[in-house]
Amino acid sequence: REKHNRRKEKTKKKKMSLVWLEAALPLGIIGGMLCIMGNSQYYIHKAYHGRPKHIGHDEWDVAMERRDKKVVEKAAAPSS
Repeated sequence: REKHNRRKEKTKKKKMSLVWLEAALPLGIIGGMLCIMGNSQYYIHKAYHGRPKHIGHDEWDVAMERRDKKVVEKAAAPSS
């Protein structure tokens, strides 16, 4: 009887030690899909605009780009 109980406990422990594998496959699929989606957005944006997306690009950055463009155009224009 004791042998039977010990054997039962061993098989139960074996099964319990591999339970995390049940969650690993779905988590791997979800993580992989997130990576694929992020990379596809990056490459689509890069192909369309010709440069990578500027992360954290806010109103200040847009205003500075406009200002820089005006300064460069003014400097390149022939002085009269």
